[in-house]
Amino acid sequence: MGQTEKLLVGIEHILSVSSDLVQEVDRLKRVEEECQMLLKKLFKKQPTSSEQAVVALALDGHSVTEMQDILFKEENTIKTQGRRILQKLNVSSMKEAIDFYKKTNQTSSQNFTNYHQEIFQKLVKTS
Repeated sequence: MGQTEKLLVGIEHILSVSSDLVQEVDRLKRVEEECQMLLKKLFKKQPTSSEQAVVALALDGHSVTEMQDILFKEENTIKTQGRRILQKLNVSSMKEAIDFYKKTNQTSSQNFTNYHQEIFQKLVKTS
């Protein structure tokens, strides 16, 4: 095989490898886009601090009326935050949401309970 033929074979090999690399880069870009979309969806499903307070109080068995007194919020505000929690968890009742946190996510339940305790500590300090 002559120099020219070897050079052509080498060029063909480089073109083949570069084509594979371009395809892999395209695949990685699609994977990155999917990850970004999943991250956005996950972020949207995270409860806000206000929603966390409602869940924490619900976990402790407080009624909406009691939550109003504790959080200094209107009934409609608490109910709206409760509905948002239900949507984010894809459940139909606060009881299901509470069961979800108790069964599947002990850490989150503990975090919500800790948040609840922080609220009371702040209230005691300001009283």
